[in-house]
Amino acid sequence: MGDASFQDGSENPVRLMAQEDADLQVISTLVQDAVGQNSEVSWLPRHRRFALLINRFRWEDKANAAAQGRPFERVQSTLVISNVLKAGADGINSRDKDSIFSVLSIGFEPAKDAAGEVVITLAGDGAIRLKVECLEVCLTDMSQPYKARAKSAPSHKLD
Repeated sequence: MGDASFQDGSENPVRLMAQEDADLQVISTLVQDAVGQNSEVSWLPRHRRFALLINRFRWEDKANAAAQGRPFERVQSTLVISNVLKAGADGINSRDKDSIFSVLSIGFEPAKDAAGEVVITLAGDGAIRLKVECLEVCLTDMSQPYKARAKSAPSHKLD
């Protein structure tokens, strides 16, 4: 019996937690090109929790789908950031509940002790900035994978 391979986990739902920057980079990679709607964003100051319901591209299945000639997939997921002290947004009209956003990346800017700022960078120069007491980000798949509408995988041209 050998070690598990990347492909062994391709059909299982993703459930990840990041408490360090290196872990957050894994989650950032998995949510790149996820899409969501402003009406599916929730900030619960009393519970110090910020949550987004997103439809993420299944990057972990991209190679298998391409090799098998089948459609690429998306899955509905929650992205929950805990220990949030303050939430803010740049370039986003939070009152427009029908507005759609696309996630480019998630990063952490450390401050004093374990505190810092989680920055969710969105396409079109938007960003969500969350001042946190400490880093705790959870990504959980909530649905079965479904066929992505686009016929090709998302791609980004490097400048």
